[in-house]
Amino acid sequence: MVAAAAESLRRHGVAGTSFTEVLAASGAARGAIYHHFAGGKAELIEEAVALTGAGVTAALASLPEAGSEAEVIDGFLKLVRPVVRESAAGAGCAVAAVVTESARQDPLQLASREVLDRWRKTLAAHFVRAGTSTRRAGDLAALLLATLEGAHVLCRADGTIKPFDRAAAALRQP
Repeated sequence: MVAAAAESLRRHGVAGTSFTEVLAASGAARGAIYHHFAGGKAELIEEAVALTGAGVTAALASLPEAGSEAEVIDGFLKLVRPVVRESAAGAGCAVAAVVTESARQDPLQLASREVLDRWRKTLAAHFVRAGTSTRRAGDLAALLLATLEGAHVLCRADGTIKPFDRAAAALRQP
């Protein structure tokens, strides 16, 4: 159910994610949702954010060790390209969907911010290991995440991966 909710968030956002769709996609019985998610839709969405967050964090952590900033950037761009391609076909980032559709101090917003911060720290650690200063590493990690999240929006709007390719080319220029 959590994975189905995460996929629904990617395609329809928070407002468009329904128990009916999650149940149909997961094959779970209606009673299961209230048994496992007594807090209702908000609890299910929070679990979907956590699942997405953990998966992306693991993928970022598994980036190959790099000897330079350019190699970290290239590794990141290669990792996220297939995900951005999915955005061009109508899917986005489940975490970003929650951020944009929840109030600033809402528990879902806070959970999403924690996930994004974990992604930034994971990326920054790669830069630090490649010899980048801690401050610059954090800035570069934030730039890569902003590029990724912006690419989700621009590629979805364009229906192609061209906006990502343009951003990637700019990031690779000295």
